Amino acid sequence: MSGSVSSEVRAEPNLTPLLDIVFQLITFFMMVINFSKDAYDARVRLPVAGSAKPVDASPHDDRLVLNLDRDGRLLVPGEVPQGTEEAINWIKQQARLTRINLEFAGKKLKAGEALPTTLVIRADKGTPYSQFFRIVTACQAEGFQKFALKAMNSEG
Repeated sequence: MSGSVSSEVRAEPNLTPLLDIVFQLITFFMMVINFSKDAYDARVRLPVAGSAKPVDASPHDDRLVLNLDRDGRLLVPGEVPQGTEEAINWIKQQARLTRINLEFAGKKLKAGEALPTTLVIRADKGTPYSQFFRIVTACQAEGFQKFALKAMNSEG
């Protein structure tokens, strides 16, 4: 009796389901990736500070980015630049939304307790100090106490 090579049992895996799962995982991670650069406005020319360094923070930290142009107006993506009064109203709205999100997450803030959100302020190097001060004061009045000021560490 002679055996033929063609009668061997061959097991070839079907890779289609595996490729489908890999594609779905790639799609999922592309959807949930944090595009934090979207909040940065290219019209803002940051001041230069020799000691500027990146902020050490967890990716789970709650952040709100404020872009101030050289006239001290708030630059909100997709909207016209907002003057001081509109900016203060926008900050109040963001503080209200932060409180609602915290309550929804089951975290109750005590009266006068600071909001856990870090405000990242990107002020143009030509922003008048009086406008900058009014924005920071409005943020503090609404309960924001954590601030990060952005600057460049060299001309670029």
